[in-house]
Amino acid sequence: MVSDKELVIRITGSNDQAAFQQLVERHQAAIRGFLRRLAAGDFGTADDLAQETFLMAYRKLHTFKSTGSLLSWLHTIAYRQFLQHTRKHARQQVMAEPPEQGHDPRQSVDSEILAQRLLGFVSAQERACLTLAYSAGMSHPEIGEVTGFPLGTVKSHIQRGKQKLQRWLKDHDHSISENKEAHRA
Repeated sequence: MVSDKELVIRITGSNDQAAFQQLVERHQAAIRGFLRRLAAGDFGTADDLAQETFLMAYRKLHTFKSTGSLLSWLHTIAYRQFLQHTRKHARQQVMAEPPEQGHDPRQSVDSEILAQRLLGFVSAQERACLTLAYSAGMSHPEIGEVTGFPLGTVKSHIQRGKQKLQRWLKDHDHSISENKEAHRA
């Protein structure tokens, strides 16, 4: 398999469209997944931002420093596209409606959709840090590199985001149990 570095050289050296297509195919799932979580399940927006991310990457590929990972660089572009989109459209920080009262997240058929909806309860910064940590498997220093946040801020966003999600699940556990009992009766 051809490395990312070799593909970048082919693209920047001779404008090799096939090499760029390989990069897109190799990394689009990770970037789309990241943006879908940032957008709290707004798939249309996330897919548009993913496309913009790869277009920007193509235009700026000559600035990529091969000292870091291409995937981290793409995450950085994706995150910046997301921030630019939210500023431009002056959207609320929470971009998804909360799950209906009594909805049992443990019985969700599609846990990915549920995760994206639950991430709507945390700030965009917390969503970014949680997603990069748990979905992309990045270390705290890598997350800081992608988001531009200091290391302590990354750790704080992850901790606060986890606490908010745990609190929501705890608060709704009682109403979920009551709803189950009502459906049985």
